[in-house]
Amino acid sequence: MRQPENGIYDVAPVDSHERTLLLMLPGAKNTPRQLMEHGFIRALRERDLAVDVLALDAHADLYLDRMRVESLLHDTMNEARTHGYRRIWVLGISLGGTGAMLCATQHAGGIAGIMLLAPFLGTRGLIAEVETAGGLRNWQAGEIGSRDLERSLLVQIRNIRFNAEGFPPVYLGYGSEDRYRGASMMLAEQLPQQRVEVLRGGHDWETWIALWNLLLDKQPFSAQATRP
Repeated sequence: MRQPENGIYDVAPVDSHERTLLLMLPGAKNTPRQLMEHGFIRALRERDLAVDVLALDAHADLYLDRMRVESLLHDTMNEARTHGYRRIWVLGISLGGTGAMLCATQHAGGIAGIMLLAPFLGTRGLIAEVETAGGLRNWQAGEIGSRDLERSLLVQIRNIRFNAEGFPPVYLGYGSEDRYRGASMMLAEQLPQQRVEVLRGGHDWETWIALWNLLLDKQPFSAQATRP
């Protein structure tokens, strides 16, 4: 695959007949280079996993236009398949979690799994609205504007059957002191608890890399772990 603009393409130095691609989507003001500097790729290499990494520079402005972000994700996954990748995972951190969940809702059949670290799925006011309603299942979205990505995405997440056959497994990690933890707590209610990790920490790299290592210790890329 080609090196993405301002991104990183890192091929695992491991022989394997079937390679996995992990699409990494960093947070709003974070970069692919920071993912490398904070040890996210190194954690994969230390475990000798046959997982190649494609980290995109999915900056905050991109998420203001749903058509642009969906087009980027769609084109990226199509290119990955043309290069022989049959198992594509997506990691979304903070605002990158929006991109990861868009993949889950729009391309569930073509994704092997989703990993989320402190996903930003809506403003704290919107998440509080969901909490007041008693959770996603009871929440009524009301009128959704054409550019209201957050409200629209929450409706799609509400309609997901996470344990349905064929739906990719979702792993979640977040800090107990994270200022955006409401979204993670809301999502955790929908997931098998063995796929959720919570650590004392905030919305920061130190917490995220610790959570990343915990999620990797669950061996999510194994065939057994990806079964519905």
